[in-house]
Amino acid sequence: MFTKDDADFMRLALAEAQKSLYLSNPNPRVGCVIVNAGQVIGTGFTQKVGLAHAEVEALADARKHGADLSGSTIYVSLEPCCHVGRTPPCTQAIIAAKPARVVIAMQDPNPLVGGKGIQQMAAAGIQVECGLLEEEAAALILGFVSRMTRQLPWVRLKVAASLDGKTALPNGQSQWITGAAARDDGHRWRAQACAILTGVGTVKEDDPNLTVRAIETLRQPKRIIIDSKLDIPLTANVLKPFANGAPSSKDGGAMVVCGEITTDAQLAKQAQLQAQGVEVISMPNSMGKVDLPALMRYLATECEMNEIHVEAGHKLNGSLLREGCVDELLVYLAPTLLGSGLGIANLPELTSLTQRTDWKRIDCTAFDPDIRLRFVRQ
Repeated sequence: MFTKDDADFMRLALAEAQKSLYLSNPNPRVGCVIVNAGQVIGTGFTQKVGLAHAEVEALADARKHGADLSGSTIYVSLEPCCHVGRTPPCTQAIIAAKPARVVIAMQDPNPLVGGKGIQQMAAAGIQVECGLLEEEAAALILGFVSRMTRQLPWVRLKVAASLDGKTALPNGQSQWITGAAARDDGHRWRAQACAILTGVGTVKEDDPNLTVRAIETLRQPKRIIIDSKLDIPLTANVLKPFANGAPSSKDGGAMVVCGEITTDAQLAKQAQLQAQGVEVISMPNSMGKVDLPALMRYLATECEMNEIHVEAGHKLNGSLLREGCVDELLVYLAPTLLGSGLGIANLPELTSLTQRTDWKRIDCTAFDPDIRLRFVRQ
């Protein structure tokens, strides 16, 4: 059904989608290429939320150069939207351009679309084909697919460890186990997430900013702090506004998630945090701690978050793993031995190897002198 040229042009569309990596959240990363008579006449990728989608960008690019769109072939990495959201339907713009053919990498998992865009274009007389390089396209929008199909974000837990699995010395010191190249790569993963999640223990120990600094980005992820008892210092760096203005629930800012708020001191702390522009969410489980699975559902369904990037200590890492909240492990290994110290996660002791949780390696990349390993649940 698809030719080598089709695959080559779709790879160009996927390369366009990569340009949305740090930009399009909560919208999916989509790329589009328009071809006529074997020549690329327009390209585009999805812009910041509320602005043009990839297809509209590519159509505008082609028109800007005076290209003839009638009879063209449009290659797009995700089924064009057919509903009115923050922007008009892309299918309307495509149908008006009168292409002969539309080639799509994958069907949109959003139930508002889910094949309806394909049906609309086909009904308008356009030849529509779907399923070219679907796996590659899906890998670019793991979080969006997760939110649409599971009502959960894709949760990626990042750790930096020694060869003997230690993430910090017994006294808590952890800066720095890995080298500069690995740390810069970590910022790339921060940048593509909707939020960076940590625990109050890490805030007290390291006082991190949890911002993206090693690369240029037009948006900062939200910073989420798990703090069951509202113990976070009001002066913590993670609570401070970004350089480009006050915190915002849409672009950066901080959210503190706690258990029950019952005491006068906790009520006062909540008011102080809110006065600083910090969002405070009470989400207790039956033990008074933060209900982590409920939080993940909330972040997906109420906050439209696709990917959560976790940088926390071994206690919160263990809780997230025990409660089945982690989809991917992002592990940086340094060529060093630390001996005694804190491990990757505080997990219960096993009595049999049959009780273990196995993960599948999907990537191994060197960042001299360290290596990066990525694993997903089997």
